[in-house]
Amino acid sequence: MAQAKQGDTVKVHYTGKLEDGTVFDTSADREPIEFTLGDGQIITGFENAVLGMEEGEKKTAKVPSDEAYGPHREDMMLRVGRDQFPPDLKPEVGQQLQMTQSNGQTLIVQVAEVDESTVLLDANHPLAGKDLIFDIELVEIVKSE
Repeated sequence: MAQAKQGDTVKVHYTGKLEDGTVFDTSADREPIEFTLGDGQIITGFENAVLGMEEGEKKTAKVPSDEAYGPHREDMMLRVGRDQFPPDLKPEVGQQLQMTQSNGQTLIVQVAEVDESTVLLDANHPLAGKDLIFDIELVEIVKSE
């Protein structure tokens, strides 16, 4: 039976969990995801876990943070004066906001801390610094290189 290799387009069902068992994403109630191995469309650790799998095979893979969304970086934290926010916006911890960078790109940030004069914004990916566990099923090798 064929094994998934670099350049193959595959369809995969997955459930992503944190180490405490919390599910952060799953394809269980929708179509499997389709991607090409080696194109960098998904995190490295997930892609590496799919390599070598056969159609119909299921496995559980632990993906360390450096092969997922990287470490949580302090330089991605930004303290901003509350006076920089529109007067009608009341920032709350956990809230996601859009910020426009000086180069015009939009960045999604999460409110990490709020005090009377400042708001601490976190531009890290919400899963940065976390090791991830994926239950993976290779549904189909759509196109083999």
